[in-house]
Amino acid sequence: MARTDAGVDVESLTPLHWIGILAATVSGIVHVALGFLVGGALGVSFFFATLGFGAGVTAIVSGYRRRLVYALGIPFTAGQIVLWYLINFVFGTYSFPADVGVYGAVDKVAQVALIAVLAVLLYRES
Repeated sequence: MARTDAGVDVESLTPLHWIGILAATVSGIVHVALGFLVGGALGVSFFFATLGFGAGVTAIVSGYRRRLVYALGIPFTAGQIVLWYLINFVFGTYSFPADVGVYGAVDKVAQVALIAVLAVLLYRES
């Protein structure tokens, strides 16, 4: 594994890794935007989700225990989808799918892609 002085190991990253990094980054950016838009306790939860996605990307890029990151990333990301649905459509006032919105659609597409990428990476390394 070739690392730079900054601890980055990009040589071992495949195109599939980069798709996952992009998907996690998109979801993280959406969560930052929503954190500022929503504010309050729910806004803070969006910032914590951003930290989770950022930590995952950092671990993957640095080559730190990637298989564990894949395994933890799947339920973390799936949990984001379930919470989004419950908060907005089951317990909230929104109607699915009419009220998904741009942020929701972009975020959920990125998260489903991320789960798929993580599952394939986890399978390949088992």
